[in-house]
Amino acid sequence: MGASPQNGELARAVAVENADGAGAFVFVCDHASNYFPPPYDHSLGVSETEKSAHISWDPGALGVAKGLSERLDSPLVFATISRLIIDCNREEDRIDLIPSLSETTEIAGNRDLPETERSFRLDLVHRPFHKAIDKVIGERQERGLPTAVVSIHSYTPVYKGESRPWEIGLISDRDRRLADPIIAKLQERGDLTVGDNEPYAPSDGVYYTIRRHGEEQQLPCLMVEIRNNEITTEEEEAHWADLLAPLLASAVTETVPTGRAAKTGGADA
Repeated sequence: MGASPQNGELARAVAVENADGAGAFVFVCDHASNYFPPPYDHSLGVSETEKSAHISWDPGALGVAKGLSERLDSPLVFATISRLIIDCNREEDRIDLIPSLSETTEIAGNRDLPETERSFRLDLVHRPFHKAIDKVIGERQERGLPTAVVSIHSYTPVYKGESRPWEIGLISDRDRRLADPIIAKLQERGDLTVGDNEPYAPSDGVYYTIRRHGEEQQLPCLMVEIRNNEITTEEEEAHWADLLAPLLASAVTETVPTGRAAKTGGADA
């Protein structure tokens, strides 16, 4: 199961770990949890099977993100409730911010929501999530620490009947400072099919968090997608963290030889 809010169910829908980490990254995990606090455990009309499925969260993503946070001594910010309540990786005015249809599953309790409920959910997790990321980045910049922003996600092996051959996909837009060297090194291994803006691309509307906290702040940034049948156990999560940690560290060093990855002019730098 995903991480659950403590001390009063709805009181804490965002978690920050290793906030003072001095490594070069801020890791984020938008879809870390499939927890449905009351009243959402019943009011959305989602079955127990659907609560465990990918529509509710990104299975395995939080384990990889925690592993990277530990290995690279870097902060991690993650949401602790299901994205079916509200999706932190969507703009506030997006129609799928609170989805009434996820893949092929109807979410009856998300239809025709009054503005008061929409605002409540924004204030419950979406706005605090992004505020927490801003706070972590701001404090790091005050300390003069290098900062690159990386989000960790997972995806299904089959989507609407189509198989996805990539074990991992790297999603980027104008800023390719991390994507290019990591894709090259993953491909050099010879044992992985690596997606470059696959199975998603920024044009699919899935890039909000990285665009807001990375590209718009001119920080090196990257969205990592791992096929979820690759990260079904703690051992598999640790394997991917072990694989990615040195690649991320090397990419930051190659991008900014001094190791300082603070604002450096974005993709055009």
